[in-house]
Amino acid sequence: MGIRTLAAGFVLAVAIAPMLGACRREAPAPEPQAATPAETVRLLTGHLIDDDLDAFARDAVPPALHARLDAAWRAGHTRWPLDQLPFAEHLPRAMAALSAPDAERTLLQGFDRQLANQSLAQAAEFLTVFAVQYITQQGDFSVSEREHYPMLVQAIGNWARGAPIGDRVRAKAAIDTMTAAARDAALDSDAAFAKAGMQDGLRRMSQVLVAGKTVLASYGLDLYADLRGMDVQLQSQTGDIARVRMRYTLAGTPIDAIVQLERRDGHWYVSDFLRHAEDAVAGAGSAP
Repeated sequence: MGIRTLAAGFVLAVAIAPMLGACRREAPAPEPQAATPAETVRLLTGHLIDDDLDAFARDAVPPALHARLDAAWRAGHTRWPLDQLPFAEHLPRAMAALSAPDAERTLLQGFDRQLANQSLAQAAEFLTVFAVQYITQQGDFSVSEREHYPMLVQAIGNWARGAPIGDRVRAKAAIDTMTAAARDAALDSDAAFAKAGMQDGLRRMSQVLVAGKTVLASYGLDLYADLRGMDVQLQSQTGDIARVRMRYTLAGTPIDAIVQLERRDGHWYVSDFLRHAEDAVAGAGSAP
């Protein structure tokens, strides 16, 4: 996978992020504590701010579905919620590249060949247009996703056009940070992800997320500040269906989006997260 492809995938992964035990069996996870639709959105957003992907996965779906997802993860059929990211199928390959013994030298050489002292403004603009068209016209997206995601992609694209991606000093520091995090995670293959299981796998990937946010901050994108400023308000509720409005700023661009939630067994869940999780276990059940 080339440096440009990795960079493009990372940018798009960050754009979608705000929607955004080891092999032994863990004790049953506690049920979500959020009592209202708006509190549920705040809870899940708080997990992302805290870099706690395990807690996010636990509270995004009902306990029974969470258990089925963990079993499917251990069987190698899914890496939900990571498999909702762009280029998710390349994640083990990317982790392997970052974990390689000579990763720092190899990746910096690739940077020098392809990106050093260059601007990605034109590439960022192309990727932004392509991603927005794909989300709005193709893919398996809900109505709310087709409305929300293009705003995120556009915001990240605007940032990427002016980001100092060709700065070699920043690049070397970023490579050092990401390679160290990838080696600590020790998730360099499909088998490693499966062996770790969903809970421990997401805990390890949370540390990679911390490293990624640190790198983005060095390039001028502070996701922590953007997500902490999110305003969440209930817009409407009819029975067990609610709509929540989220307003925040991403990379200097105002975002105003609506998400749907539904109540199951007395608890609220984001409908899109439920749909993707149920599709993941359904696909695992039909896999050979």
